[in-house]
Amino acid sequence: MSGGIHRPGSEGLRPHRVVVLALDGLLPFELGIPHRIFGRPRDARGRRLYEVLTCSVRPPGPVRTDADFTVHVENGPEVLADADTVVVPASYELGPVFEEGVLTPELADALGRVRPGARLAAICTGGYVLAAAGHLDGRRATTHWAQAEHFQRLFPKVRVDADVLFVDDGDVLTSAGVAAGIDLCLHMVRRDHGTAVANEVARRTVVPPHRDGGQAQYIQRPVPDPGASTTTTARAWALGRLHEPIQLRDMAEQEAMSVRTFTRRFREEVGVSPGQWLTRQRVERARQLLESTELSVDQVAREAGFGTAQSMRQHLQAALGVTPTAYRRTFRPGFPQGVDNAGRC
Repeated sequence: MSGGIHRPGSEGLRPHRVVVLALDGLLPFELGIPHRIFGRPRDARGRRLYEVLTCSVRPPGPVRTDADFTVHVENGPEVLADADTVVVPASYELGPVFEEGVLTPELADALGRVRPGARLAAICTGGYVLAAAGHLDGRRATTHWAQAEHFQRLFPKVRVDADVLFVDDGDVLTSAGVAAGIDLCLHMVRRDHGTAVANEVARRTVVPPHRDGGQAQYIQRPVPDPGASTTTTARAWALGRLHEPIQLRDMAEQEAMSVRTFTRRFREEVGVSPGQWLTRQRVERARQLLESTELSVDQVAREAGFGTAQSMRQHLQAALGVTPTAYRRTFRPGFPQGVDNAGRC
């Protein structure tokens, strides 16, 4: 779900500008997510890494919400021309966008102002807007699980993945419903400025830096027996020994379950298989070590549980689109750059 490494605003001219497009019928919670997440990060000198603006498709003025109040938006669509990232939150009044998959004239005009190369992101059904504009054609994307089938029928050229919390397709990103917008925005901060910065934002927001699994765990299903066993103990046990070889049967034994029962219960609770979860935790551990320590690539690979630098390189390449050395070069620019044990930078 990653589109590689990107450091907006690193040229030092101004903070990376995030423009949030407020549409009538918007959800106030979703409108606030980009402001909260992108409004927190600072550089070593305390300067903001992002500038966050809100705009309407009309001149400045009131925008209706789905609540019993309106919000006054200070900017019209002209600010979209200078946006580095455009975020489209969900709206309950998308009209022809939701019903026919076509943009209204004022929405088409607004999106037409976005400069080529700007990063586009949508929260929940905000993805309908990007799809109607053609930005998701041929791309993988997601939306709220309850709308996934409708979304796919309306936009057959989009490759809809309803099982994930967000999709990073490089310059276009989409998220699942509501709170998944937090996951998406934290992911963009992590992609832009590294794990340490994103984790600090998450701590201040009192949310997990990275949620396990996908939307499958939130789809309505029968409520489990309150006395049923969970996989929490096994996950905590594994996180404490990522540097060691961990077998599926070892995790199952922590919960006194058979491997088959444990695997089924784990997927129900977390949304992914134990193996997928374990790999993700090791990738996150490797990122932290590459950013915050002077360990060699070989040492990081062992500490994260990959065993060899080659194995870690393959997993980071698959997850992030970069090698360990390239990742460290991006987020620790002053670190002496050599070659890894395979002779590749």
